[in-house]
Amino acid sequence: MKTQHQASISAYKADGFIGKYQRLVKDVVIPYQYSVLCDQAPDTEKSHVISNFINAGKALRGDQIPEDGFYGMVFQDSDAAKWIEAAAYSLSLFPDEKLEKTVDELIDIIAAAQDEDGYLNTYYTIKDRDKRFTNLQEGHELYCSGHMMEAACAYYEATGKDKLLQVMLKNMEHIYRYFITEKHDGYPGHPEVELALLKLYRLSGNPHSLELAEHFINIRGVDPHFYEKEKAGRDWSVWNNDPTDTDYLQASAPVREQKDAVGHAVRAVYLYTAMADLAASTDDKELSAACRRLWESITRRRMYLTGGIGSTVIGEAFTVDYDLPNDTAYAETCAAIGLIFFGSRMLENEVDGEYGDICERAFYNAVLAGMQLDGKRFFYVNPLEVIPGISGAAQTHKHDLPVRPKWYACACCPPNVARLVSSFGKYAYGENEDTAFCHLFAAGEVSLENGMKFTCETNYPYDFEILYQIEKGGNLALRIPGFSKTWQIDLNGRKLSQTDVTPKKGYVYLSVSDGDTVRLTLDGTPRFQYASSKVPELTGKTAVCRGPLVYCFEGVDNQDDILSLSLRKGGALNISDGQSALPEGTVTITADALRTQTTDDADLYTDNAPVTNPCQAVAVPYYTWGNRGENQMRVWMDYQ
Repeated sequence: MKTQHQASISAYKADGFIGKYQRLVKDVVIPYQYSVLCDQAPDTEKSHVISNFINAGKALRGDQIPEDGFYGMVFQDSDAAKWIEAAAYSLSLFPDEKLEKTVDELIDIIAAAQDEDGYLNTYYTIKDRDKRFTNLQEGHELYCSGHMMEAACAYYEATGKDKLLQVMLKNMEHIYRYFITEKHDGYPGHPEVELALLKLYRLSGNPHSLELAEHFINIRGVDPHFYEKEKAGRDWSVWNNDPTDTDYLQASAPVREQKDAVGHAVRAVYLYTAMADLAASTDDKELSAACRRLWESITRRRMYLTGGIGSTVIGEAFTVDYDLPNDTAYAETCAAIGLIFFGSRMLENEVDGEYGDICERAFYNAVLAGMQLDGKRFFYVNPLEVIPGISGAAQTHKHDLPVRPKWYACACCPPNVARLVSSFGKYAYGENEDTAFCHLFAAGEVSLENGMKFTCETNYPYDFEILYQIEKGGNLALRIPGFSKTWQIDLNGRKLSQTDVTPKKGYVYLSVSDGDTVRLTLDGTPRFQYASSKVPELTGKTAVCRGPLVYCFEGVDNQDDILSLSLRKGGALNISDGQSALPEGTVTITADALRTQTTDDADLYTDNAPVTNPCQAVAVPYYTWGNRGENQMRVWMDYQ
């Protein structure tokens, strides 16, 4: 059973670094993304999401719609769902009558697009109603339903309004009738609805939602040939994906027998999140063990230093152990977000600092890098090396763009970032009947359902002193990050010894009373990172980190040339004052380096030995890269 659970959205009122990001989402990202959904953002990829819902409603009423009434991907509806979810979380933090009215109006449009039987999907409603649930492999109907269920839950919790919730309960019952009552075969090609159904169950108590989630999880991979049979029975396709690629579909074996993270990375971690949630909710030891195996497969053999996952553009997928190329990395933003979902659910099963460490790594690096600092441009793909002229240009590197676009035809990532940032408190704090769990360090006020109240003061991730002012006491569990080899806890100004506070699986447990002050001091010394010798791309290379932040080297700080730079073995890493073009408070690092250049750069090859000179190289946090114009970038540097 669950050892602890996520705090509610309203439990955390952010300040500091996270607070700034949440206000950015409120003030800039949510309004900007809505303008995109309405096709009102100039010089931006068309979305047509809201028009799709309007046209679907017209189609159900028999009204005339344009010949091109649907525009976009089969999963276009999910962009609206994730936007509503982000808006709901933001409303929980920052009440806004205008935004709430906008969401209400959008919900009215969505409700009008629902068929009488509960079915809800604009692609099939507009394109061909007879093809419903005939292409589970590619069709994304259940994926879209899942995201809209999550949106409905979030909006109900934020406002108490249940219109969208009732729409999605009706939709859930439609899905239940089709797959459970009528016993149609199949399971989602793109897992997502599973985790959403579990959220819906916790909120509504409807047992059909839990039964349906269990069904989709338990049946997956039992018949690995299901999608082949499905394709043989239809004469149409979306992308003509290969139904025999069961690894891509996480369907090669029943979920309790799966050993390695394979296939499409986003699909994988969404599925694993649902598995971990179900395991914790039902005390399913076998399912829990499978989740642990898959977690270790990802984090110990198939994850980038940044917390990015999914190393290849082919299928947006995991490949094999230790295949982690830098310049062709895929590392989709949504995949890193899904990894945080997975880690947070694993924490409910087992309080272990390892999960918090990875969630933190993924958030501050792979996720935040997915959004421009102004909140108006977004990365889908997050490489660890970019060379303009090759990245985004060479056939092998077209997916690795050197600058963030405003939007995408496949726009899953931008609203995903918005909903994660707005809901950060859920992942930062957890609770059980008598304990507050501080999984991530986030400044602000915390008020939990168990009665505990406290304030966290910190400028983390740039400052490594975290102060907790306890208003209502209980037990406090503090994660000690794996990066911090030394640390100190003071209780009411008294230094606690290591014997007083021995960590248990990465957490220190304290009993605190009303009025107590707890100070956690971590080690924020910049450090070199090295990779396993099993990663061929990283032989002879090092990276620079400080706290949870991975750093990178950009051309703009280094004479527009990072290709000739290498870091010096045993060289110093010094904190510097930052760069004026980056946000105030950004900490940069200066490293002892060498610049190696040939004597005749005009020749492609030469007999002349290169000349090496000492120099200083400047590193910036990875999440800030690409905000100062198109230029070179590297995370992993040669060292000598």
